Amino acid sequence: MANNQNLSTSAHRALAHEYKSLQEEPVEGFRVKLIEDNLREWEVAIFGPPETLYQGGYFKAYMKFPADYPYSPPTIRFLTKVWHPNVYENGDLCISILHPPIDDPQSGELPCERWNPTQSVRTVLLSVISLLNEPNTFSPANVDASIMYRRWKDSKGKDKEYENIIKKQVVSGRLEAERDGVVVPLTLEDYCKVSSTARSSTSAAAMDSDFYVEDYDLDVESDANSEDEYQDDATDSGNGES
Repeated sequence: MANNQNLSTSAHRALAHEYKSLQEEPVEGFRVKLIEDNLREWEVAIFGPPETLYQGGYFKAYMKFPADYPYSPPTIRFLTKVWHPNVYENGDLCISILHPPIDDPQSGELPCERWNPTQSVRTVLLSVISLLNEPNTFSPANVDASIMYRRWKDSKGKDKEYENIIKKQVVSGRLEAERDGVVVPLTLEDYCKVSSTARSSTSAAAMDSDFYVEDYDLDVESDANSEDEYQDDATDSGNGES
């Protein structure tokens, strides 16, 4: 089992719960799995939403969580090449929901648009899927992609430069999906079926995995009990009075 000792008890519990929830109740548009059974590092597969330029796309990303999650936001880096106004050339994603909850007037973002502890992997990834089709061009991470997107949108699709790049990446992603043995949904109906199909196979997949969320829950309880015992010992030590 991977080493997760750098996680706080609350982070450990929160991530174990969220991972288990996403396995039991998958959401259309994405799948998640742990990297080497490490709760801090997840691999995410994002399916391009239907009726958008990204339809039929398969985009893999790396999601890393801080030790004090959910009080600080995770980070997301695309492993698949993504040409998008809000994705840096190295794959790092720039989105308000992943920015620390500080008041920064120069950013143009309201504090309520930034990260807060009530957010979750589910809300973050749904926001990412929405961002694919509706990029923020006011503070782009990729200026060239932002300019191309605006030309495409302003021309109502007549300027094909941005569209052609996306289509090439969608085809490339689909080939990668085939290598990974993943069936990419191509229609809205299939897109919505992904969650129910994944849910029905969750139990079988768990049988082939060394990861069990219950193990993490036991570890958390054990750590909590150890902390309580330590505090009791500390209280009883010294002058022998309780």
